[in-house]
Amino acid sequence: MTDPNTHPPAHDQHLENDEELHASTGNGKYWAVFVALCVLTMCSFLTYFDWWDTSIPPHVSMAFMMAVSCGKALLVMLFFMHLLWEANWKWVLTIPAGMMAIFLACMLIPDIGMRTVKYSQSRWLHAPVPHVEADDAAAIDHAPAAH
Repeated sequence: MTDPNTHPPAHDQHLENDEELHASTGNGKYWAVFVALCVLTMCSFLTYFDWWDTSIPPHVSMAFMMAVSCGKALLVMLFFMHLLWEANWKWVLTIPAGMMAIFLACMLIPDIGMRTVKYSQSRWLHAPVPHVEADDAAAIDHAPAAH
């Protein structure tokens, strides 16, 4: 039996270790993450130039932008949201939720990309017409019909 006059310790040992860890590491890692985020932002900024569009295929460009975006999000989550220093049980919640999000997004790709394949003539007649800028109108007039 335990003595009723004893009290639990005021500080949890885990908290003391975390406080010591954060106190001893300094701000250097945050500056490194800041520089990495700046470099990744520069990479995404470079994709807006005309030379990028002419030299890199669109699918490679999209994959590159997704990789840059995921890298930036991962850095922010790990360091600025302090997930790197959380207990290991966080992965039990995070990994299945992340896998389900990726799975659901991938399941929507065929629906969105192939939605017009089985349109009837009536559906094509009642589908909304996309807004076309004046510069694009001349190119569309000379292009073959899409359907």
